[in-house]
Amino acid sequence: MAFDFILMLTENDRTIPDAAERLEQALAGGVRHIGFKDVGLPLADLKGLADAIRAAGGRSYLEVVSLDEESELASARAAVALDVDCLLGGTRAEAVTDVTRSHPVRYYPFPGRITGHPSVLEGPAEDIVTSARRLADLEHVHGLDLLAYRFGGDVPALMRHVCAAVEKPVIMAGSIDSEARVTAVAEAGAAGFTVGTAALAGTFPAEGAGFTAQVRAILGITARAQARSTAPRRLAISAHDSRKAHLRAWVERHAKALAGHRLICTGGTGAMIAEAAPGLTVTRLQRGGRGGDQQLGALIATGELDAVIFFADPTVSHAGAADTQALTRLAVLHDTPIALSASAADMLALALLGKA
Repeated sequence: MAFDFILMLTENDRTIPDAAERLEQALAGGVRHIGFKDVGLPLADLKGLADAIRAAGGRSYLEVVSLDEESELASARAAVALDVDCLLGGTRAEAVTDVTRSHPVRYYPFPGRITGHPSVLEGPAEDIVTSARRLADLEHVHGLDLLAYRFGGDVPALMRHVCAAVEKPVIMAGSIDSEARVTAVAEAGAAGFTVGTAALAGTFPAEGAGFTAQVRAILGITARAQARSTAPRRLAISAHDSRKAHLRAWVERHAKALAGHRLICTGGTGAMIAEAAPGLTVTRLQRGGRGGDQQLGALIATGELDAVIFFADPTVSHAGAADTQALTRLAVLHDTPIALSASAADMLALALLGKA
C-alpha cells in the first residue's frame, strides 16, 4: 500500500446495523479499502459485506476488538471463514497465526498493551516500540496496527519511532478525526489509516451532506497527505530485453527520487539497475523466464507492491508474453498502478515519489 484510507463500517466497536446500505454509499464515494468487525451483524451478513467489497474491486478488512484469548481466536477464525484480505488488531499474535498461517489473509496485530473498550494503548513508548519489533519479526505477521491516537504521550513521536523500527507496513487506527492527524500519520511513515465513527458522524469538512460526501472528503485529504508521506514505496521494476536500455535511462534519470525506496526486480533487470545506480535498494527475484514474473505477480496478489513499472515492447513476439499478460491482469484485479511506458512511469513517479 502507498498511503491508504481504510473506511471502517463500525461504531462503538461494532459493525453498524445498516452496513450494507453504507457500503453502497462508500463505494459511490470511491473508497476501495473497507473494513468491519466480527460483532454487530450475523456472520452471513458479514460474508455478504466481504463478498460485495471484493466484487467491487476493493480490499476487505476485519478488525479484532476482543480482549480475551477465546474471543480473539474466534475473530481470527471468522476472518478465515469470511475470506477477508486483512485481519487487523488483536494482541495474541502467536496464537492467531496458528489459525491464519495457512490462509492468504494478511495479519496486522496491535503492538503495545491494549486495555478497555474503546481500546486504549498504554505503556511507555519504548515498550511499544519493542513490542512492535517483536511482532514484526514473526513470519506470519505482515504488518502492524498501531492505536496511535489512543496513546496518552507524544503521538507523532511514537508513530515515527514505530515506523522506523520495523520494515513491515504500519497502519494507524483509532480517533483519526481531522486532516491534521491524517497528515501527521503520513509524515510519520505509515502505510495507511482507519476512520470509522468520525466518517459516520460527518466530522470531516465536506462539500455536501451525507456519507458519500464524507468519503470523498477523506479521500481528498488522503491524496494531499500522500504528498507528505515518508513511507518507503515498494516498486516492481522490469522490462522486456528490447526495452531494458530505456528502463536504464529512466532509472538513472530518477535515481535521486528513487533513493530510499525499495525496488523489486526480475533478475536481469535487477542486475542492470544495481550496476546503473548502485546507491538504490534493489531486491532481485528470479529472471523473468525462470519465474520472476510469477514472483512479481504473487507480490501484487498479496498487496505487497505500491506500483509496477514494466517497460513492454508490443512490437516483438515474446516468449514471456503470457507472463506479461498475467502480470497486467493481476495489477488490474488488485488495483495496483502499472506503467508500461516511460511517460506512464513518469506520471507514477510524480504521484508516488513527488517527482517526475
